[in-house]
Amino acid sequence: MLKNFFVEKHEKKYKVLDMARTEIEYRPRWGRIIGCGVGLLVAAGLSLSSFTVVGAGHTGVVSTFGQVSEDVLQEGFHFKSPLQRVTKMDNRIVKLEVSTEAFSSDLQTVNVNLAVNYRVDTSKSFSIVKNVGTNYEDVLITPAVNEVMKSIMADYTAEQSITNRNIISTALLDELNEKLSDSGIYVSDINIIDFDFSDVYVAAIESKQVAEQEKLRAKIEQEQLTMEKESESARRVIDAQAAAEVAKIEAEAAAYAGEKEAAANEKIAESLTAPLIEYYKIQQWDGKLPTVSGAETIIAMGAPQEEEARE
Repeated sequence: MLKNFFVEKHEKKYKVLDMARTEIEYRPRWGRIIGCGVGLLVAAGLSLSSFTVVGAGHTGVVSTFGQVSEDVLQEGFHFKSPLQRVTKMDNRIVKLEVSTEAFSSDLQTVNVNLAVNYRVDTSKSFSIVKNVGTNYEDVLITPAVNEVMKSIMADYTAEQSITNRNIISTALLDELNEKLSDSGIYVSDINIIDFDFSDVYVAAIESKQVAEQEKLRAKIEQEQLTMEKESESARRVIDAQAAAEVAKIEAEAAAYAGEKEAAANEKIAESLTAPLIEYYKIQQWDGKLPTVSGAETIIAMGAPQEEEARE
């Protein structure tokens, strides 16, 4: 029994030694694996940093230890040194919204919301990265818009700024290009989204508009009354002229009728001869002699109408 105890103890000792020996043999193998993995990662990183892809509408500005190269990368795939850094600049038209505050010539506060469309010149991308950085909107464009807008608005009253919006936009576009073109930034279009005034000024404008509308309404009503009076007077004149014309026509007609009748009577008188008169008398006599006798009795053969006319 004691012998078995020593045998088991001896076997356990060798098992422990065998396990320790195995651990020592496998430890260097894990180290080699980890080292290879790190090497592969470093190699992959170096290979990935050895090329770059510049997208459409962009340019790549290359810098080596902070020194910017004037030779920019165009669109496409490019190889580079792992020590070089490529800053990609967007050369497409970009929209920038700017809100600024200015004062009109009548000292009214005007809040202006603008939409500025601009682009970065490809040949000057390196200059912007070198002298300004990638935050050129905050450093160059927005301050320039604020400055130029304040200068232009000072030439117009608050009311004129609304009616001359297109003129202000054109002036703003020209002056911004003059100010930013040397930096390689070109403004293609400017849209004034909104003019916003103080509440006091807006209330004053509304009161003025109401007063002008009332004045215009009163003027229109007065013009309508005047037109109605003039129309009534004109109608009376027309009626009077029409009545006078009718009276004139009737008088002329009566005169013409009288002249016609006189002419007809004259022609009849000219056509009556003595034999014709006697003939008419004979035709009208009924064959009876007068019943009155006396020395002064005259027998008239004329028509009864003529006798009655003489009586």
